[in-house]
Amino acid sequence: MIDVDKATARREMTEALLTALERRHEVLDVVVDSDDRAAAVSAIAELLGTSPLGVEAVLNMSFHQLTKDQRRKNQAELDDLNAAITFTAADRPAAAGETLDLRPFSADADEDILSERTEELGLAADGSGAPSGALSDEIAKGVARVENEDAVWLVALEGDAKVGLVFGELSDGEVDVRIWIRPGQRKHGFGTAALRKSRSEMAMYFPGVPMVVRAPGA
Repeated sequence: MIDVDKATARREMTEALLTALERRHEVLDVVVDSDDRAAAVSAIAELLGTSPLGVEAVLNMSFHQLTKDQRRKNQAELDDLNAAITFTAADRPAAAGETLDLRPFSADADEDILSERTEELGLAADGSGAPSGALSDEIAKGVARVENEDAVWLVALEGDAKVGLVFGELSDGEVDVRIWIRPGQRKHGFGTAALRKSRSEMAMYFPGVPMVVRAPGA
């Protein structure tokens, strides 16, 4: 996750904790009345109007976080984060990754989005930084690397719409992960969501191999 998204997630969690502490009696009531954890998650999300990330922070809260000292520290952290970040989670609704999916790149069906990415960046899809070649060559080389288990190419989908690409290239014992989001879909959190989703995908394809993440658009 890029630094701004780490800070945004931390702010979301901290804000949820502070709100939960202010409404602790209501939170405790809905948790006690819930049949199971899933029901508690749904009830807290509705009560506090927070995301699953915030709900998990509330449910995983330790008793020491109820103290006045810890609440003051949380408030100070939230103030610092608010000063550093001007947008809210609502401004980037896709960032939580709840609606975004990843599927393998198709040489036949996904030429359009790779073409758009290549035209914008002018760079080869292998992460080398070299100028791009003919689109058919880029696809053929990419498919060959995927078949040789040296790469993973994924398409990011929001519903049926293609919003971006995720490239994982094995190099020198690391997986170089690059994310590209279509220009018209940027600043909605799709890059963050694609990164979150891609971690498990890369771990499945390249178990035990460290990931090096490039910022969305790189």
